[in-house]
Amino acid sequence: MKIELEDDFPLSKVRSVEGSRRLVREKVLQILNAYEVSEIPWTQQFPHIFNRLFNFGDDETEPTENSNGKILKPSEVYELEADQPIIWKPEYIEFARTLIEKCVENKEFCDSFIEKNSQNWELERIANIDRFLIYIAVSELMFFPDIPPKVSINEVIDIAKKYSTSKSSVFINGIMEAFIKMLKEKDEFSTKLLTLNPKEIK
Repeated sequence: MKIELEDDFPLSKVRSVEGSRRLVREKVLQILNAYEVSEIPWTQQFPHIFNRLFNFGDDETEPTENSNGKILKPSEVYELEADQPIIWKPEYIEFARTLIEKCVENKEFCDSFIEKNSQNWELERIANIDRFLIYIAVSELMFFPDIPPKVSINEVIDIAKKYSTSKSSVFINGIMEAFIKMLKEKDEFSTKLLTLNPKEIK
C-alpha cells in the first residue's frame, strides 16, 4: 500500500522501497524518538515518518551536475534530494500502529523495569534509543504472541548495532534476559502474554 504524502518535503516519483517488519521496527523507533523530543502526538507524526525512507544527503553541496559534467535538470535535482516512499502491506501498517500504542501505554512500566535492572545506571544516563528499543521488544513479547521472543530480541539488538552505541546491544540483551526471566518465574511466558497487565508486574 503506497500512501500519498502531502507535505513540503520532496518525495521521489520514480523510486520506492518495499516495507518489511525490520523497517517497521526502525520506523517505530524513529517515531518514538520524535514523540519524546517534540511531544507532538505520535499520530500526527506517523504519516510523515512512517511512509518515507529519509535521504539525509551525504553531500553537503547542492548537486548541479552529474559525473559527466552535464548540468542537471530541475527534475533530476529533485530526485537526488527526494526521500523514497515506502510501500507497505496493510498488515505492516496495523502492526506499526499497535506496536507504537503499546510502547506509549507501557512507557512508565518499561522505564521502571529498566531502572531496576540497570546496575549502577540511572535512567537519565541510558541512551533514548536503547530505551525505545527495549519498549519495542517488551511490547512485542507481551502483546504479539505470534512473534517468537528470540526474533523480537534479535531484531532490536541488530537495530541497536545500526543506530546506537557499541555497548547498546549488550545492555539491551541483558535487560531482555531479565525480563524473560521474570515472565518465566511468573509462569506467564506463554499465550497468557496477550492478557498480561504490565501494571501487575513488579
